[in-house]
Amino acid sequence: MTLQFIQLTQAEPSIVDVFNRWGNDPYLIPLTRPNQTQAEVDEKWFMTVDDLNERLEDHFIYLIYLDNVLVGEMNYMIDPDHLYKKEQGTAWIGISIGEPEGRGKGIGYTALRYLEQQIKDNGYHRIEIGVFEFNTQAQKLYKKLGYKEIARIPDFTYYNGEMRADIRMEKYL
Repeated sequence: MTLQFIQLTQAEPSIVDVFNRWGNDPYLIPLTRPNQTQAEVDEKWFMTVDDLNERLEDHFIYLIYLDNVLVGEMNYMIDPDHLYKKEQGTAWIGISIGEPEGRGKGIGYTALRYLEQQIKDNGYHRIEIGVFEFNTQAQKLYKKLGYKEIARIPDFTYYNGEMRADIRMEKYL
């Protein structure tokens, strides 16, 4: 198993197509975006090349390749408005293993370690992340990597007929 992490610096139509497929994957939707109703869960999501280029203005995005096949992406941004703890110089991270063949192989662990190193190398020493309370697999991964729960935001996202909390976690590098 060969893993590669490649920083995305310019949007390409083929990458946008993959992101759009992942963004509408029924498995990933409840794990990656907050929704308030079933209608929002069911809503189709699409980005354009321009949308992705705009996102690249404040996100550092890395593509995750397994044996030369794109299987996921991870990203970070610095000091976004949605931080729970407004500590200057905080990286907010996100990760998505979009392809089923990339899941359950430890890729998330290795990818997050790489992302943490990129953040540290760029002079930042605190990371905050949000994970929905029903995503116990991700919580287990973050705890294994040393993240600590700092808050729970109730009624944050709709899942299986009810509103669920968002757990905020942090780690100092």
